[in-house]
Parts: sequence; structure tokens; C-alpha cells
Amino acid sequence: MELLLGKPVADHISEQLIKEVEGFNNKPKLAIVRLGENPNDMAYERGAKSRCEKIGIDVDVHEFSSDISQEELIDMLRDLNNDEKVNGILVFRPLPKHIDEDIIKHEVRYDKDVDCFNPINFGKLYEGDSKGFVPCTAVAVMEILKYYDIDAMGKNVAIIGASNVIGKPVSFLLLNKRATITVCHSKTKNTSQITSNSDIIVSACGVAKMVNESYVSEGAIVIDVGINVDENGKLCGDVDFENVKDIASMITPVPRGVGSVTTSILASHVVKAYKMHNNC
Repeated sequence: MELLLGKPVADHISEQLIKEVEGFNNKPKLAIVRLGENPNDMAYERGAKSRCEKIGIDVDVHEFSSDISQEELIDMLRDLNNDEKVNGILVFRPLPKHIDEDIIKHEVRYDKDVDCFNPINFGKLYEGDSKGFVPCTAVAVMEILKYYDIDAMGKNVAIIGASNVIGKPVSFLLLNKRATITVCHSKTKNTSQITSNSDIIVSACGVAKMVNESYVSEGAIVIDVGINVDENGKLCGDVDFENVKDIASMITPVPRGVGSVTTSILASHVVKAYKMHNNC
């Protein structure tokens, strides 16, 4: 069994980005918008700032109380849209319940929307238009496959989870690689039967240790996107790692897997936006 560690992937992407940014006239800039103090958001924010700063990307954090009005949030986003120094905008979600996400997602300018919030970027993803921005975690999955020379062409791939953040975008990206995709969700019957007949399994369902040996065939490749807490309070994925590790040929651990690649993808999207804005 080969461990598909995220750090080498993230470092490889970062090294390429550092070389690119060194040739720019100005530093790219990311604006992070956070409402409230969700611990997960704050942890990701710290990781994103650290990664971006090492690459040479400026990061401004716009922190607001979770009771900010929708009108105030819209005004702030429009200011960021109009700020020529800002190349990327990341809005942490989910938003507070009193704010209508269906309205806000249209307020992030699509060419600064580095984590695919604006529906225009979903449309570009659907069409296979590489000028758009795909959710960072979905791209992280693809970069892990690429780094470890895993060719999805012609492979049967089962994706567990159908969210707009991971499941759906990963399915489109893998279709573009000519894989044969089955997307499983909460209403899918016999999920384990589907996955056990698959060459590659991507799990993003958010259920701790759900994927056990009954889900995995001998030699399958398992990409675990889940971040959960088990009964002992320890961080774990959707995959029961100890139960599956001797069956799978390759597997991402949790932690140290997909999650550790995501901030480098975010940085790459900011650099991509900078190049679009500066015609370089």
C-alpha cells in the first residue's frame, strides 16, 4: 500500500508558484472574508495566510461579526470587486442564516472568485472552460492524482458525496479526464456494491470511518476528502484507514492528505487571477 501524502504535492505546486510570482511587477493579493469565529474557518485562514506569504502573495483578512447585515456585506464585497490591487476573494461559507447565500454568490466578481462561489464559474466548470475557477478542494484531489501518476482515463470511479464543493466538481473534472463516473449520495442504494466495483474511490460524504473493507476492492485507489472527528475525539476521514489500508493499493491519509494541498491550490488560483488581470 502506498500512502498518497499531500505535502509533497503542495510543496511542488508552491515551488512553481514562487518562481512565477518572482517575475511579477507587483505582489498578487488575496482578500479573505470571514464572518464570525468558526474554528475551522480560522484554522484554514491561518494555513492559507502562511502558504500565500511563503509564495509571495499578500493576504488581507476582512473579519466581521456574524451579525453583519446583508447590505453591509454586499457593500464590502463590491469595494473588493472594485479594488484593482485585489486579485482573489475568498468568502468563508456557510454564511450566517440571516444572509441569503443565493444573493451573495452573485456579488463576488467571477474573475476574482478563487473558490468557485459565483455560478458563472460553475458554468465554466460544466463547459470545461479552463479560464474559470474550480473549488480548491476538488482541484486538490486532481493534483494528487496527477502528482502520483494516477491516470483516470477509462477507470471506473465512484464518488461518495454530491456537494457543490467536492462531489459535483470532482465528477466534472474526472469526466474531462475520460473516467467513467458514478456519484453516490444519501439516497443511493447499495453504495458499497458500487464502490467495491470501482478502480478509484473518492469519498467526501462527511461520515467518520464509513468506508470500510466492504466498500473497497483489492488494489483500489482511495482518495479520502473527509475531515471528521471519531469517537475518541481524534481527527479522521470518511475512510476507516486501519480497516482498508491492507486492501487498497494507494490511499490518502487524514490528516496529511488532501487537506494539506488545498491552500496551495488557493494560492495558485490567486496567481491565475493576477495573470488574467494583468494580461501576463
